[in-house]
Amino acid sequence: MTEFDGIRNIRPGEELDGAALRNYLGGIMPEWAEGRLDVKQFTSGHSNLTYLVRAESGQEMVLRRPPLGPVAARAHDMTREFGVLSAVHPVFSLAPRPLHLCEDVSVIGAPFYLMERMRGVTLDRLWPTQYPDTPQAARDISQAAVETLAKIHAVDVLDGVAALGHPEGYLRRQVEGWITRHERARTSDDRRSEVIGRQLLDGVPPEGQPTLIHNDFKLNNLLFHHTESNCVTGVVDWEMATVGDPLSDLAIALSYWAQSDDPPALATTLSPLTARAGFYTRAEWARAYSEATGRSVEHLGYYMAFAYFKAAGICQQIYYRYHQGQTADSRFRNLGELATLLLMTASRYLHDESN
Repeated sequence: MTEFDGIRNIRPGEELDGAALRNYLGGIMPEWAEGRLDVKQFTSGHSNLTYLVRAESGQEMVLRRPPLGPVAARAHDMTREFGVLSAVHPVFSLAPRPLHLCEDVSVIGAPFYLMERMRGVTLDRLWPTQYPDTPQAARDISQAAVETLAKIHAVDVLDGVAALGHPEGYLRRQVEGWITRHERARTSDDRRSEVIGRQLLDGVPPEGQPTLIHNDFKLNNLLFHHTESNCVTGVVDWEMATVGDPLSDLAIALSYWAQSDDPPALATTLSPLTARAGFYTRAEWARAYSEATGRSVEHLGYYMAFAYFKAAGICQQIYYRYHQGQTADSRFRNLGELATLLLMTASRYLHDESN
């Protein structure tokens, strides 16, 4: 294991019942019935729990299950996520191949599914030692990310993925849905999210041609080649994928892409790596995407405001679980403050026509 594979020992309280899992796997995959089962955890991310399961023979799979404790309605749906990968992998090979879905909660205490283990360098907060520490390598990473998102948006939605979503009115439904989620996860008297939500609802722009969208396209959800910084080898975490407005996907990607003039608290909390010299700015990223796809980014400021509003909602939902004592994960302690900062950023995009 290296600091860039994202795999660590399992966090306390998030262990799996290894014996029960081995017995189950042996019943569906006989080659897994014998020998010791080694389980590690992919420790990045704040949503579904993801584990590397390795047999004594060396075979590997990745297991995904919902987080511990109560979760938002319709969130962390393993059956849906397995179905998404089943539809996407045949038409976009950088998505993991799904292997097996288990809806029997008696096995490990929750539904789960198994998928192939994809290999690559995970980029999060530190510069990877596999690549030369140069501005050119940073630009290569940036352009590879742009081109990968463009490839996702080029998938023919009629080729097996149309059933994943209902694109007509997608953006308005998203705004309405996140207004409701903000309200349900409120932990203070601050009404900022209510004001921003109303402004977003009043200003929904005309939507573009729908495409397959990842909906959580950020740097640490990409796997890069171990020696070539301009090559993406995999895209993971498809739990929110659907068919919808591609500019919303672009804006979500940009909302996770820090740059050097961001408020320090925002850049540090998200991914400070992209604020280093050589990485595209968000404006350069948007221009490169527009050139790669031929799509106009005229209304990108609105989409950016929604992306930060949505990110704030995600943080607030997780913080609500921590605030209510539904999880003891200390990583969630400061997410309420981050949610407020993200709402302030959303408001800035709504009122700054130059964005």
